[in-house]
Amino acid sequence: MNKKLAHIGKLIQKLRAERGITQERFAEKLCTSQSVIARIENGEQNLSTVMLSKISDTLDQDIVSVSDGAINIQIEGGAKLSGTVKTKTSKNGAVGLLCSSLLNKNKTVLKNVPKIEEVYRIIEVLESIGVSAKWNGNDLHIVPPKKISLSKINKESAI
Repeated sequence: MNKKLAHIGKLIQKLRAERGITQERFAEKLCTSQSVIARIENGEQNLSTVMLSKISDTLDQDIVSVSDGAINIQIEGGAKLSGTVKTKTSKNGAVGLLCSSLLNKNKTVLKNVPKIEEVYRIIEVLESIGVSAKWNGNDLHIVPPKKISLSKINKESAI
């Protein structure tokens, strides 16, 4: 059994059950058989993008979204994520990573951050809403506050 198909199948099964739809009714809505639904939910059925789109529409929930040629699979679960991502150092990349660091509840360390005006301005904005940003050489350590306060945002730097 393919682990990815099994994971997608479990997600589909969970969403279907949450909506109170039986396998039989789900199959009718998708113009397929109940046995196909059972195989999908057990990770034993290959899925086309057309079928994934039909499933998403029927469940009113994106299972897979396609944008700019990339396929993104939404995974729901309680697993803690951690790790390292290597990116190219650039002004635009640094600004985006600084902003996205707010998604992490803990410390984010960005390595080899360019020390340029755009980066300093974003740091000013982040610090004005309670984010701690400390340089260690060319690395930037970012710690978001427990609660972000937009009422104190540095509007001048944000423009």
